[in-house]
Amino acid sequence: MGSRRRGSSFTRFLEDIVDDTKDFVDDLIDRAKDVEEDTRDAVKGAVDDDTGDDKGDDSDAREAAALRQQLDELRAKIDELTAMQQKSAPQ
Repeated sequence: MGSRRRGSSFTRFLEDIVDDTKDFVDDLIDRAKDVEEDTRDAVKGAVDDDTGDDKGDDSDAREAAALRQQLDELRAKIDELTAMQQKSAPQ
């Protein structure tokens, strides 16, 4: 009547998986961009606020290094998911 059910087939199932993976990767990339921008802003803020009086305090440098490591891990995960998506994409 009102709604028609989409036929189920193996190719449609694969198509749904690829579409969902694509959406997931797009969301990851958007979040990675946000993290990257926030990291840049944080580093710029730390550099701008640095007056040279706190040369012995390296907590900002450690925080920036931790953020860079997290960003590198996120990029590696995105690369892995992108590779998986490309392998499963119909040619």
